[in-house]
Amino acid sequence: MNLLVRILVIIGSSASIGFGVWHFFVPKAWKWYSYIDANATELVAAVRAINAFFSLSLVLFGIVNILLIYGDKSNRYSIIVMLAATCILWLTRVAFQLINPQGSLYPGLQYGMLSAFVVITLCYLISLLSILFQKIDTVAQLPTWMGILQKNHMFCLPL
Repeated sequence: MNLLVRILVIIGSSASIGFGVWHFFVPKAWKWYSYIDANATELVAAVRAINAFFSLSLVLFGIVNILLIYGDKSNRYSIIVMLAATCILWLTRVAFQLINPQGSLYPGLQYGMLSAFVVITLCYLISLLSILFQKIDTVAQLPTWMGILQKNHMFCLPL
């Protein structure tokens, strides 16, 4: 994995993990439940569950991306799949922020959030595209039973 991909994935993943951890505390910090009718207990439970699921997903996506990029057991396919899923997640967040922006009461917050989401998306998208378009050494990608290396000569069995 090239250095640029590693740096961008660390930046994007660190931000994802940070947003995920922060989001665990958002409902209490912003008093979300005070806006919901006290009799709507199912709605409170649903909002709590969705936020927990969302927060944990961000943390896990960030951790898994770091583990795949820095792990020596990862293969190109698994990295591409995970980065593609992460790109879709963050592209969706950017689209939501453009169509129905949060933080519109405070323009600095609204555009700050959009900027953060775009930067995170670009970190993952550039990494994904870099991996997709990198030159692949086809012999090195062959499973060991398909190629035999003897005395600096490569004999490949027909595929």
